[in-house]
Amino acid sequence: MTIHHDKMAYGKLDPLQEEFSLDRLNAMAEELNIPEGEENPDAGTKMHSEREKMLAGELYDPSDPELTALRVRARKLARAYNDTDEDEPEKRRALLRELFGSCGENIACEPPLRFDYGVNTTVGEHFFANFNLVILDCGRVTIGEQCFFGPNVTIATPVHPLLACDRKMRHAPDGHWFDFEYAKPITIGNGVWLASNVVVCGGVTIGDGAVIGAGSVVTRDIPPRVFAAGSPCRVIRPLTDGDKMRLPNEPEED
Repeated sequence: MTIHHDKMAYGKLDPLQEEFSLDRLNAMAEELNIPEGEENPDAGTKMHSEREKMLAGELYDPSDPELTALRVRARKLARAYNDTDEDEPEKRRALLRELFGSCGENIACEPPLRFDYGVNTTVGEHFFANFNLVILDCGRVTIGEQCFFGPNVTIATPVHPLLACDRKMRHAPDGHWFDFEYAKPITIGNGVWLASNVVVCGGVTIGDGAVIGAGSVVTRDIPPRVFAAGSPCRVIRPLTDGDKMRLPNEPEED
């Protein structure tokens, strides 16, 4: 089961509004988006920060000040994006370049959209997302080129422990409350179409050219070039040359 984790009970957001400028938050975002397994040049050993635990798929504390600040940054950028108008395409593209860890030049998202971190998501060229895209990128999210998302698509990497004793809120020494969580990465190949109201759960890979039908909940890997749908999502049939449409001005085949 995948649940969004950002509980106001952490009690960390109010102080961060004063303590971190957007420049500082952007710098922290750059630090977050380092290659997996890269060593800390100062310490000479692999880091064990909550950030590194999160990206490694280990249990971590999401109330960590650095992670909380990065979520604040993502929310501020998303709010700025959602407040833009249709006649501000350059402003929108600039904000998307700040939100995503990396992205192509020709991408578009209809507002509103929401992110956990943004910097943990990479998007290829010619990406389009319709209204209400939600990406909870506690784990890495990789989206290929020529991908189309319908409205209300949710990409959700975070996971909570199944047992209530492991999932419960805990009291930190400084008095705030937190829980332990973990995340699983999601990979979406080139040329994938996710139709309206699709949910993709952590740990899933969707192969190149796949089409996921409306309302599907994707809980397992989907192979390339198939039509899949349902809750849980399953392969319905392969996509074949028989599905080819004759495009305008395209000559008929003999």
